[in-house]
Formats: sequence, structure tokens, C-alpha cells
Amino acid sequence: MSLAVVYSRALAGINAPLVTVEVHVSGGLPSMSIVGLPEMAVRESKDRVRAAILNANFEFPARRITVNLAPADLPKEGGRFDLAIAIGVLAASKQLSAEKLPEYELVGELALGGKLRRVRGCLPTALQCAQAERSLILPPDNAPEAALAKSCKIIPANSLLQVCNHISGLHPLTYYCGEAPCLQNQYECDLSEVKGQAHAKRALELAAAGEHNLLMIGPPGTGKTMLASRLPTILPVMSEQEALETAAVMSISDEGFRFEHWAQRHYRAPHHTASAVALVGGGSTPRPGEISLAHNGVLFLDELPEYDRRVLDVLREPMERGRIVISRAARQAEFPARFQMIAAMNPCPCGYYGDPKGECRCSPDQINRYRNKISGPVLDRIDMHIRVARLPKEQLEQNDENHAESSLSVRERVAACRQRQLDRNGIANARMSHRQIRQFCRLDNRTQDLLSSAIEKLGLSARGYDRILKVARTIADMEGDEHIQLSHVSEAIGYRTLDR
Repeated sequence: MSLAVVYSRALAGINAPLVTVEVHVSGGLPSMSIVGLPEMAVRESKDRVRAAILNANFEFPARRITVNLAPADLPKEGGRFDLAIAIGVLAASKQLSAEKLPEYELVGELALGGKLRRVRGCLPTALQCAQAERSLILPPDNAPEAALAKSCKIIPANSLLQVCNHISGLHPLTYYCGEAPCLQNQYECDLSEVKGQAHAKRALELAAAGEHNLLMIGPPGTGKTMLASRLPTILPVMSEQEALETAAVMSISDEGFRFEHWAQRHYRAPHHTASAVALVGGGSTPRPGEISLAHNGVLFLDELPEYDRRVLDVLREPMERGRIVISRAARQAEFPARFQMIAAMNPCPCGYYGDPKGECRCSPDQINRYRNKISGPVLDRIDMHIRVARLPKEQLEQNDENHAESSLSVRERVAACRQRQLDRNGIANARMSHRQIRQFCRLDNRTQDLLSSAIEKLGLSARGYDRILKVARTIADMEGDEHIQLSHVSEAIGYRTLDR
């Protein structure tokens, strides 16, 4: 009888918990069983492992083989354990030395010929492998992604035979030394392409500076979507930690991580027919939803009232907490979801209410029903509501793109404003706690009287009161003022259109 122990990693939300692959070879009728809560793809690995071992010119033991994936209560999915199981079988059958196995973690799916195929979620695996101070052996297609975890020792291997030769010391493999991608923002669009809309651009800049949620209301064709799509271009450049978090979420998603999107703020715009599961994530095996794929980026919800009300209500908790916990009967999965929500809507069902160039055909009851599709708690969590008016014909015909301010120049102001917030609060203004609001958003008597009057007339909630203070703090930071002035609060109140 013989026992071999090999280390690998599973996926559980954004984490990659350690899985100990124990392979026991004993006497009895030839068979191979896998235990430890394996799903179908894992149970099928015994056929892939058998073929790969034989095609690598090793002998598959004609004995009773038991594979245990510990911990037993952690669900295992995918073909990522194929390589670890195959190495365990060879070590347990004395065809491979097990002396150096504790130094490595192995992930990779095996082809029938023994070639290694890429797997999903290698970046979280590499990050946690580095913490365990082991080297990671994986398919070469996964090496560039895993190398983003700079402290992890990456060993790419093309086949099972190469892994065996490396572990036995016959032909050692070299560590992967890929070039680290640069942290930079490169986008195909630019804010200078938007004509006019100075008021909306000002609101967009403030939203970017303070990480505030924004709702734009206006007739069709006024540039709401165009403005929203350019918000990522004026957001501050990601820190390396933010870039890693975003890449890790994409790594475990069905879309996968793409190097051309490294350190870019993601812009997600789900259709209004999207379900609650599509937005927050879920499924029998939990996957990240749109709010997690927009982590550290922008989530744009166009035609906001057309979304199902129950779908919008599921956004309430992640908008406050910056993460989402998906609970199932067997397990829980937690995904990061610190996104900036930008929404757009028409003022009425036909879209032309209040538009001097259009004729609105909606009754007051229709308009009220249309706006009431957005629940009060969701609307209360949106810091700024602005109106985007139709541009005059003369302004549309002007070719002022060369004179319009570019995203780069706006981003510099936004980055400077955000840095003031980080130096003072440690976080963006929109995420200040109630204690920080009381500490950093103090008002003089005159300004306090104006805000109190607005609260009474507009009927704002305590959350709405805090939102106005946060926006006013951002306006003061944009102008370089240490204290919030009367003009700052007055402008912040003006960004609460729907409350009026």
C-alpha cells in the first residue's frame, strides 16, 4: 500500500482555498474512485488522468485507487485537479519521487495525450499560493495571468511528462519571468467628443472625483449614454491593488481576464431585461454578476424605470457595503462589488416631458407611475440627479472638438481632488461613514440654515441629508477649500432634481 499527498487549489467566490489531494493505492480489483464532494467534471477526470498517464509512457496501476480531495465539505468543480491527481497516482505507485511534492501546488486540466490546458481563476490561485510560499505549476496559457501576482513563483509546463521530469529533477523547468504590464488608462473614447452639456460634464466630473452615484434625466438623444460611457476615461488611474482585485474577479468569471484591459476601469451596461441573478451573480455554482464585473469601475443602467423593480432593489445592499454575499443551501460565496452607478432615464414614458422641441403625450398619472417604478430607497442611494437638456441646433453644428476639454485634463483635476480625500479621509467622499461626515463636513450657521430649510422643503431623509453633505464636501475639495461654504451646499442641493 502507498499514499501520496499533492497540493492544489479550488475556487470559492473570489478566494482559492487549499485542496489537499490524497491518493491511496492498495490491493483489490482495479478501480479508481474520487471522493471529497467532486462535481461531474471532477468525477470524469479519472478517464482523462488514465489516458494522460498511459500516453506519457507511464504505467497506470491495475489496483484499487482512492483519491480524496480534502476538505471534504468544500465543493470541487472543473478540470483544475487533473494534474494534481495524475501526479498523486504516479507518486503513490512509486513511479515518481514524492520527496519534493510539498514544495509545489499544481493546477491544470489534462488532455488525453497528456498536454496541459488552461483553467479558470489562476490569478486568485497564484495570489494565495504566494502566501503559502510554494511554487505554482500550471499550463503555459495561464502563466502571464498568474504572473500578475509578483511574489508567486510560476512554473509553466506544457505536459504531464514535463512536470514529472521537473519534480524528479531530470529536466528542471525554468520560472516564468514575464514583463509586468503598465498601470495606465487607455480608452477609445474621450470627453472632448461630447458637445455642449457643460452642466452635465460638471456633474460627471464631481461624480468621478467623489465616487458619487449619478442619475441623468432627459429626452432621448441628449447624450446621456455618451456621457456615461466616458466616465471611466476621467476616473483616477487604478492603484496596483485595485487592478489586481479587478483582474481577479474577471479571472473567475466566464469571460476570463484579458491583458488589454489591465488597469482599466470596467464599464458594464447590462440590458434592462437583465435578471437579479445577472446583476448580483448567482447560479448553482455562484458566479460574479454585473455589479462584481464592474468592481472599481462603472455600472451604467440605461432606461432605469424599465428595469424590474425587484431587480433594482437587490442593488441596495451592495451599493452601501461594496460587496455581495450569495447564499445557497450548501455554501456561501462572497464577491467584491464596489462600483459607481450611473443611471439614465427619460422624464416620462414618451420621453418628451418638459422638452420645448417635443410634444409630450403622457398624462400626469402615467408620468407618476413611470417614475414610481424606481423605489424610494434606491433613489435615496443615488447622490446626484441632474437634467440633461436637448442641445440647440447651433451648438450641434459647431465643430469645437479641438477646443473642448479632453478626458486627460479632467482626469488630472479629478485625481488631485481624490488625493485630497484620501489624505484626509482615507477613502472617497461618497464612502465616508457618519462619524467622518460629522468630522469633515462641518457647516457654519448660515450654511446650516440653508441646508435645514432645504431638508424641510424637499422632505429629504437622513440618508439624503448625508448625501448632500458628501457632494458638498467634494465640491469644496475640487475648489481646494478646506471648509464647506454656502455656495458648495447650494450647488449640492441643486443636484437633487427628483427631490423637487
